[in-house]
Amino acid sequence: MPKELIKYLSGFVTPERLNLFDKVLENRTKYLTIVLEDIYQSQNASATLRTCDCFGVQDVHIIENRNQFNINAQVALGSSKWLTLHKYTEHENNTLEAIKRLKADGYRIVATSPHNNDTDLEDFDLAKGKSALLFGSELPGISDVVMNEADEFLKIPMVGFTESFNISVSVAIILHHLTHKLRSMKNLSWQLTENEKENIKLEWLRSTIKKNTLLEKEFFKNK
Repeated sequence: MPKELIKYLSGFVTPERLNLFDKVLENRTKYLTIVLEDIYQSQNASATLRTCDCFGVQDVHIIENRNQFNINAQVALGSSKWLTLHKYTEHENNTLEAIKRLKADGYRIVATSPHNNDTDLEDFDLAKGKSALLFGSELPGISDVVMNEADEFLKIPMVGFTESFNISVSVAIILHHLTHKLRSMKNLSWQLTENEKENIKLEWLRSTIKKNTLLEKEFFKNK
């Protein structure tokens, strides 16, 4: 049924837009995912979403414990509608809930913070498996829950006086390096499955077409 619905809705967008969808999907990945814990500055939140779209990372996991995740439209430039956002807001400890779900999905939790057993970005081993890169709140950084539950720790080597980058800058640096490395690894299955491509393409069509709900009702009415 999804294939038939995709074919039907595809008739309401231009061939150029459909070709662009297919081209972007070929470079999308869920092998890497970004996890944001309690980000409170909308500029950081929005810039991170924009970066994920630009580097082809489809999933972003958003943890809200104390702070609400807000998107600044002027910074995000519509990038959020091309991403799959997973929000964790319903539990007392949303961080632990997110980590449990990600581990159940086969991700290793990689905390982006200096640590005694951390790994430099250049030495990070992508071949070990899918990675959820977790970034903490602007001032306190990652929580104790993350420190205790993380499988690995990753840091960006720095040689200046300042101890850390802005969160959105950190995300950009890490994703630029890792996605470039990812796509050069010939024996690594980092691309989306055909089923994942179909599901995402359907959501993109829905977000693009005006009155898509009415069109879908008409589609199912005629089936």
